[in-house]
Amino acid sequence: MTESLGLFEQTPVLEPIPMIDADVTFLHGFYRKPHTERLLQALLQEVAWRQETIRMWDKEYLQPRLSAWYGDAGARYTYSGTTFEPHAWTATLFRIKEEIEALSGHRFNSVLCNLYRNEHDSVSWHSDNEAEFGDQPVIASLSLGETRIFKFRHKRRKDQKCIALELTDGSLLIMAGATQKHWQHAVEKERSPCGPRINLTFRKIVLPRAA
Repeated sequence: MTESLGLFEQTPVLEPIPMIDADVTFLHGFYRKPHTERLLQALLQEVAWRQETIRMWDKEYLQPRLSAWYGDAGARYTYSGTTFEPHAWTATLFRIKEEIEALSGHRFNSVLCNLYRNEHDSVSWHSDNEAEFGDQPVIASLSLGETRIFKFRHKRRKDQKCIALELTDGSLLIMAGATQKHWQHAVEKERSPCGPRINLTFRKIVLPRAA
């Protein structure tokens, strides 16, 4: 794919989401049709999708979605007791990374790809606070395909209401600062039928220093 994926009529702006103890910004239409349709089809074909098994509470479970880990050499990621070695960047993933970096001003060396096949696929409440991401990670989340509801809940403040965002086709969500320290997020199952959605969460692994 040699064309520029982000052809904007005007410079897009990330809008802040009002949340305490967090730094969250959001943009509808970072990419627009027909670019999003071509991206979705390219990623469905290019990415090495698989259904991972994770270990929780001394039991193994199949994740209710497909996923894949891509990034620079050495950008390993450990989740639920499993260490994932990165696949080499595809041309499509690398181009998306470059365009998100250009807009956000942040640099990334890895991406977790998630494929929500239908309304039954989901991700449970969690924070992306693994040690590999550092104390205040920046995570850029791009959505392609079906709109799904992304929910936030504060870990300690019961007076803070749950926040729900519609992650539309081509939208970009950036979580930074102390967001992972104070908030959890989830994409729950839907009651109505829905089509596939791809979510790309670009991250920066804090690589170990050379000996």
